[in-house]
Amino acid sequence: MNQLLKNRKALVGAVILLFFVAMALLGPLLVGDASDFVAVPLQSPSLNHPFGTTGQGQDVLAQTVAGARISLLVGLAVGITVVAIGAVVGTTAGFFGGWVDDVLSLVINIFLIMPGLPLMVVLAAFLPAGPTSIGLVLVFTGWAWGARVIRAQTLSLRGKDFVAAAIVGGESPVRIVLVEILPNMTSLLASAFIGATIYAIGAQVGLEFLGLGDISQVTWGTNLYWATNDAALLTGSWWTFVPTGLCVALVGFSMAMINNAIDEVTNPRLRSEGAFLRALKIAGVRRTHSTPVIRRSNK
Repeated sequence: MNQLLKNRKALVGAVILLFFVAMALLGPLLVGDASDFVAVPLQSPSLNHPFGTTGQGQDVLAQTVAGARISLLVGLAVGITVVAIGAVVGTTAGFFGGWVDDVLSLVINIFLIMPGLPLMVVLAAFLPAGPTSIGLVLVFTGWAWGARVIRAQTLSLRGKDFVAAAIVGGESPVRIVLVEILPNMTSLLASAFIGATIYAIGAQVGLEFLGLGDISQVTWGTNLYWATNDAALLTGSWWTFVPTGLCVALVGFSMAMINNAIDEVTNPRLRSEGAFLRALKIAGVRRTHSTPVIRRSNK
């Protein structure tokens, strides 16, 4: 944990992510009601409205801030649920093996070969519109990837001496999984959670952009939907979609930075490569400062 806190990538990613979390929690209290009609439609950015107004005359800044709450909530909830289901299915299949592994692996493979995007669109179109339905769709279509990776890691850890000692000692399978196996997959679970959250935020925004969400609610996806519905590109109203798109990109960037930092901290090879590159850089600087400059005469 101390190494992760000292990592620059983790620090930058955490600062950006905490900013958006604070914006989602406290921002709506500062910018007012995002549904209020405050000015002329499609007004360009000004002092009164720094991000301009939408095609309905609503403040873009207020909608961008308010949209963060539902979008981040759906992303985090889907990420936690996907990792939890993947951990249960993956560790069960990898630890017990035999017919249990065969059945669960078959289920995982069936979900993996399903076309994800078309299935999401179909399910979202038939379920009641809203963040809950989109979250359920994303969980249903996205849990198998994590389960496959966790199963493979569980198979690897099951052959270790400390797991064999726990089995010989008469420990229950649940305790072995919770105490012996899962703690040794902390970095893998953290990376799976971050990847699932990025996927969920992007997919939720994409589905709502297509009009498959509840367009009466203010989210990042519905912001983009209304910007397209108001012909923002044709009218040159770039301010109606750029802030939301930038927020989605920054959240994904911050979580990718944290994920990369976790890989560097937990992977000895990446740590050694980083130390080797830093040593080469320091050696190059010292050599540059210590090597005398020889000038040739033109005579």
